[in-house]
Amino acid sequence: MALRIAARLPRLAILGCVFLFAGATLTYGAASRISATAGPKTTAPAATPTVLVPDVTGQAFVFAKGALEDAGFAWHVVGTVHGYAVNRVVTQDPAPGTKLKDTGAPTITVSLTRTSYAETGEPEDVSPYYGTPVVYADVLRTATPLVPVPATPKAAEKKTPVATKPAATKPAAVPPVKPVSSTKRPPAFVVADAPKEPLKEMPLADRARLLSTWLSAHRKPSNGAVRRFLYQNAWVVTGARFGWWHGADALRLLIAADQKAQRLWGVGHKSELAARHALAEVDKRLR
Repeated sequence: MALRIAARLPRLAILGCVFLFAGATLTYGAASRISATAGPKTTAPAATPTVLVPDVTGQAFVFAKGALEDAGFAWHVVGTVHGYAVNRVVTQDPAPGTKLKDTGAPTITVSLTRTSYAETGEPEDVSPYYGTPVVYADVLRTATPLVPVPATPKAAEKKTPVATKPAATKPAAVPPVKPVSSTKRPPAFVVADAPKEPLKEMPLADRARLLSTWLSAHRKPSNGAVRRFLYQNAWVVTGARFGWWHGADALRLLIAADQKAQRLWGVGHKSELAARHALAEVDKRLR
């Protein structure tokens, strides 16, 4: 019996070493996985989007509100002069060029002054959608002050050789980008205090013609589509009354577009009447 046990001892010792080695390997692997997954995950903070306030001071209100809406802002008229299309913006808050946090539709406050044109239609003192609060982007930034490090006497005495830089080559001159429809547009007639036609915008006749094409692609009305339709109408009517280039032709095209909107959407009757009144006024001035 003792001889059998003695003969089996080497086998038992080998099996024990094998089990011990396997257990140590499993323990080390589990510890490695735990330490790998336990580390904290660091994610870079998302950059806060910002928007830049456009300059609408001095513009007719119909153009100012369109510029604000196109830039993603809401607007609100304050003061005794209401939001008629022909009135002019005298102040805005925040100031032009201010960087704001993009809260959705930051509300720009404007005050207006009356012009020599008659206030017709219904005034608009608030934007057609809800505005969001104004949050200045500069307030959110925290600047770390830079502490100047005084130079040691030894460092001040050492003179470092100035490296000579190779002569910089001048970049090739880039021709300026011409604005849209940069050709001269003589006014149909001169009106006192009327703003000049912006050459960076398309001519009135092209705008009215494009509106008719746009209606063909939007046969079902929506809130956004109706707002766009009314804004384009107000632009053409106001520009024609200012004496802008080919305003009478643009009004005739606009009347056709208004009639098309009535057939497709069932709206546009008031816009057609406003265009017809403006056309009668423009034709009278052209005589």
